[in-house]
Amino acid sequence: MNNLKIALLQIAPCGSLEKNRQKGIRACKEAAAMGADIALFPEMWSNGYRIYDRPANEWKAEAICADSDFIRTYEQAARELEMAIGITLLEQFAGAPRNSLILFDRRGRKQLIYAKVHTCDFDVERNLTPGNDFYVAVLDTACGDVKVGAMICYDREFPESARILMLKGAELILVPNACPMEINRLSQLRGRAYENMLAIATCNYPETVVDCNGGSSVFDGVAYLPEQKGSRDTCILQAGGQEGIYMAELDLDRLRRYRETEVHGNAYRRPAAYGLLVDTAVARPFIRENDRIYI
Repeated sequence: MNNLKIALLQIAPCGSLEKNRQKGIRACKEAAAMGADIALFPEMWSNGYRIYDRPANEWKAEAICADSDFIRTYEQAARELEMAIGITLLEQFAGAPRNSLILFDRRGRKQLIYAKVHTCDFDVERNLTPGNDFYVAVLDTACGDVKVGAMICYDREFPESARILMLKGAELILVPNACPMEINRLSQLRGRAYENMLAIATCNYPETVVDCNGGSSVFDGVAYLPEQKGSRDTCILQAGGQEGIYMAELDLDRLRRYRETEVHGNAYRRPAAYGLLVDTAVARPFIRENDRIYI
């Protein structure tokens, strides 16, 4: 078997950029010692997603550059530990910060910067700059090249997020998160993995963090096996609420065989019938006064 080991760093922030840096590096070292190929942080690790119940100008001042010392520490760690790291941050950006993930490969090379496309504009994230695209990188791992994409938290709510990543070739989607992972959100992740025939790894904050409950998960997207009657549970990891590092092993060979033969993903789509999906018009009952329409 060709198993890709994914470490979900379900850890609580410490209240400052420097303390988060130190704790994050310790977690990466522990994940590497466990044999991880990829380590993933929860959403906006640089400031612990501390953007609620605070003036926007206060938390905006905590934004850091994508090439800051904080980020370079994780670049160096990826290289020294020979482990890919998906580090998250409140990223400085013209106009307003972004909610971002930077993925370094095991050589410390920056493979992608992804900014959350579907910001929670119904709430405080309206003060962020949304991303405008989804990206897939070819990640060099000990298991060979793996095509990896990213989405962040609320992106999960939109089928288009995972769909476009599948169409761009993603085999694995990394999902930093900062919200309660209850049955319906877990069902969304299960559905995104199933319908696109790819793996989805989600890392949340533990239950000690306000409005979070752990529940980090990995769905491998493989619903049917030749030797097994009926469908199987695609969830290969489901963390509890406690702080910790949770490891999943993704069978890449099995996933790739499945993608070559099963009926989902891009096998039998009818794109000509989907034109309304890119229509920018919004009709009732979905009109919201604070909606930002992007064309």
